Amino acid sequence: MRIYVTNVFVDDQDKALAFYTDTLGFQLKYNVPVGEFRWLTVVSKDQPDGTQLLLEPSNHRAVGPYKQALYEDGIPAASFQVDDLDAEFARLKVLGVHFTLEPTDAGPVRVAVIDDTCGNLIQLMQMK
Repeated sequence: MRIYVTNVFVDDQDKALAFYTDTLGFQLKYNVPVGEFRWLTVVSKDQPDGTQLLLEPSNHRAVGPYKQALYEDGIPAASFQVDDLDAEFARLKVLGVHFTLEPTDAGPVRVAVIDDTCGNLIQLMQMK
């Protein structure tokens, strides 16, 4: 058994697609119209057949309170592994990405947290 798709709820699919591809560096996998929204997924450029991240619309009534509570409590909606957290931090800062937590040691890992501009906090993690 493998994880095929996981999701983050986003306020705006176009804005999310731009952030996750142009800023974070993922690549578009699927962009399929489904009613008023899309089945919109991105993948790692290093693993184009790997786990997909679904940029899922936040339109369900339960999502707003859920996202707000996570955001207010500083809890990331997803975690992405990077090889060099300091280099990624520097690259993303130049691109104007807002960090709510700068690179920090946390036991066997180093972590940082960014705001994805679409209502989520995303953790970046590097194994030590």
